[in-house]
Amino acid sequence: MAETKKILVLARRDHTEAMRVAAGLTIMDHEVRLIFMTGPVAETTENAEQAELLELSDIVPETTVEAMAGELSHLDAAALAAAIAEAGCVINL
Repeated sequence: MAETKKILVLARRDHTEAMRVAAGLTIMDHEVRLIFMTGPVAETTENAEQAELLELSDIVPETTVEAMAGELSHLDAAALAAAIAEAGCVINL
């Protein structure tokens, strides 16, 4: 059996794809963390569907976006740096 990896997905340019990728990575029982960056996630049908997949995958997204701080756990620069340092792999989408 493969070793469980700590994977950090940074959702910078494509929030929808980042959610899809993060949920998919849990198939191999990896520990996946998703952080939304650069702006609020658009309220679209596609994003709502991906958010459901995150819920089913037990991924609780975090954010560096001030406007989303009321909805999600907010990370400052130091917390983001620590998350990157702790990850075994970082995927930037």
